[in-house]
Amino acid sequence: MEDYKKEFIEFMVQSKVLIFGDFMTKSGRKTPYFVNTGKYRTGSQMKKLGKFYAEAIRNNFEENVDVLFGPAYKGIPLVVTTSIALSEHFNQDVSICFNRKEAKDHGEGGNFIGKKLEDGDKVIIVEDVTTAGTSIRQSVPMLNKAAFVQLKGLVVSVDRMEKGKTKKGALVELADQFNMKTCAIVTLDEIIEHLHNNPIEGKVIIDDNMKQRIDEYRAIYGCQN
Repeated sequence: MEDYKKEFIEFMVQSKVLIFGDFMTKSGRKTPYFVNTGKYRTGSQMKKLGKFYAEAIRNNFEENVDVLFGPAYKGIPLVVTTSIALSEHFNQDVSICFNRKEAKDHGEGGNFIGKKLEDGDKVIIVEDVTTAGTSIRQSVPMLNKAAFVQLKGLVVSVDRMEKGKTKKGALVELADQFNMKTCAIVTLDEIIEHLHNNPIEGKVIIDDNMKQRIDEYRAIYGCQN
């Protein structure tokens, strides 16, 4: 596993973004772990987060892209910090674009803020965590309506490795449906590999009992890619 992945997992734990216990997902699944990206609240956290996203993009997409698109609302700060990190660390100047929840009928109007999409623009969608893929399925038609863009892919922070509408994982389903590459900074397998019985700041985050609970959850909801 690459060092930046290990650093990101520990960063999520330290930021209380990755937590373990008893939770309910948006899709109604009772889960022993939860990823709450709303816990990123400081400038230093956002700066680090952007670098992790930028590294994931550089490691997974060979050609440069023109635009990072962030679905409202959580995707908005993500494209901002990721574009800054790409410029600062990789000398890659990428435009940003994000949507409004409701179209504006005055001023410049329209659904989008940021880069005006043009035919041929190479676009990557930046999202926090995708379980069912709802926001992506809403975003792609909006992008295609705005221009004949080249949708290159989707990057998320964590792949929960859960089945979506079929037995396949949500990221695989989205890749198949929209003919694009999908990737995550880290997967659930990588999180378990790094945290299982491995103390972080003197505390074991995933002990044998928690590992068993996660395994039981995955036996029900885990994907078959």
